[in-house]
Amino acid sequence: MTSSKLDPGDEIDGYRVVSLLHNGGMATLYRVERAGAELPLAMKVPRLAQGDDPVSVVSYEVEQMMLGALQGRHVPRLEAVGDLQRRPYLVMEFIDGESLAAAVGRAPLDADELVRLLAPVADAIDDVHRQQLAHLDIKPSNVMFRASGEAVLIDLGLSHHRHFPDLLAEEFRKPIGSAPYIAPEQVLGLRSDPRSDIFALGVVMYQLATGVLPFGAPTSVHGLRQRLYRYPRAPRALRPELPQWVQEVILHCLEVDAARRPTASEVAAWLRQPASVVIGVRGRRTRNPGWAVRLRRWLWAAGFEPAAPATTQASALPIVLVAVATQHRDASRQAALQAAVRDLTAMHSEARIAVATVIPPQPLLGSSGPESGGNLHVRHLVELRAWAEALQLPEQRLTFHVLEAHDAAQALLDYATNNPVRQIVIGAPPIEGNPKLGISYKPVAAAVAARVALQAPCTVMLVRPVAAA
Repeated sequence: MTSSKLDPGDEIDGYRVVSLLHNGGMATLYRVERAGAELPLAMKVPRLAQGDDPVSVVSYEVEQMMLGALQGRHVPRLEAVGDLQRRPYLVMEFIDGESLAAAVGRAPLDADELVRLLAPVADAIDDVHRQQLAHLDIKPSNVMFRASGEAVLIDLGLSHHRHFPDLLAEEFRKPIGSAPYIAPEQVLGLRSDPRSDIFALGVVMYQLATGVLPFGAPTSVHGLRQRLYRYPRAPRALRPELPQWVQEVILHCLEVDAARRPTASEVAAWLRQPASVVIGVRGRRTRNPGWAVRLRRWLWAAGFEPAAPATTQASALPIVLVAVATQHRDASRQAALQAAVRDLTAMHSEARIAVATVIPPQPLLGSSGPESGGNLHVRHLVELRAWAEALQLPEQRLTFHVLEAHDAAQALLDYATNNPVRQIVIGAPPIEGNPKLGISYKPVAAAVAARVALQAPCTVMLVRPVAAA
C-alpha cells in the first residue's frame, strides 16, 4: 500500500488531484476531478501512518457503509471506493459552499441569524434520523451549505446506523466524538441514540448565540463527565438581549436525559415559528440553581445509566466470533477453521460472522514505513477479508476486526462480553513433535485457546485439522 500523501497532479484510478482541502486528524481531503464526472468531487484518504489512531481505519469503513446507505441532498453522494490493500479512499460529491464553522468567528449571532443558519441544520439532522442514522459528530466544521441554503452533513465516520453493525462500539470501549459537542450518553459508551445529535445541535446553538462553548473543551473522561451534572451558564446571563425562546430551545436540547430532548423536526419548527415555543423554567433562567439542587443532580448523575432507544435494543443480532491468527501460515489449520465456520453459518442463518485477529498495540512514535501504525492494521484487515472469501457469504453477514492488545485471550473475551456473541470459533493449540510419542502443545497458543474456552461467556468451539490416516 502506498503513502496516503498526494500532490496536485497525481492521478489515481482516473481521478486527478487538484488541491489539498483539509488535513484532519483521521483523514486528508483533496479536491479531485475526473473526465465526464457529473458532480464536483472530493477524495478522502484515511491517515495510516505510525502514531495515527486505529479509529481512523475503522471510521473509514463506517463512512463507506453510511454514504452507500443514505440518499438525498443532506449528505454527499458517494462516487467511488478505493481498494483497501492498494490505496483506500472515498470519492464523494464536493460541497462547494460555506461551512457552519465560518459562523463561529462571527459569534455571538442575533436570533434571526441563528434561525437562518440552524433551521436547515435541524432539517438535515431530521432527514438522516428518518433514514435510521445517528451522525454522532455534529459540530460546525461537519456542516456545509449548498448554494440553495440546504445543509449537508459531512464526516460520517463516527456514525451509527440502525441496520448496520457498529464497528466502532464493538472494537473501542471509550468515548468517541468531538469533546465540546459529545452527548452525555456517548460519554458513557452509548452510541446508538439519534438524540445525541440533538444535544450536539444544542451545543452549536449555544456557541453561536453566546460566542462560548457551554462545557468548554475538556481533554479527559473526567472533564467529559462533568456535563452529566454541571448546569451550563444560562445564555441570557451572557447575552441579556437574547429572546427567552432562544434560551428555551437551547437548554431543551441540552437536557442530560435524552428522553427529555426534542426531535430535530421539533427544533426546526420552533426556529421557524418562535411563537410556538412554550417558555418555561429553562427560558426564564438567568442564573444556575443553588447548591442543594446541584448536589441532587450530582448524586443523580453518579448512578445515571442511559437507556438505548427501544428500536436499537431489539436490533442487535447474535454474533459468531471467529478468531483467525493472521500471524501464522498453517494452511491446514486455516482450512479446518473455514470448514467449521461454513457449517455454523448454515445452522445459524440469522447470525453475523465477526472475523477477528489480535495484534500487539502499535507505539505512538516510530517508523512510518509500510509495516507500521495504520498500515499494519490495514494489512491484517486485508488478510482477514482474504481468509473469509472461502466462506462465500454475502457481505452484510460479515464484519472484520483487528483488535490491538498485548493479551490476545483477554481481547477476544472482552469482545465476546461486550457484544452479543453466541459462539466463539478458535483454532485448537497446535501439537508440537510427534503426537504418537506424546502430546505437547505450543504454550502461547495453548494458553490463549484454554483461557478463551474456560472464561468465555458463551459456547466455544475448538477446531483442529483432521489427522491424516
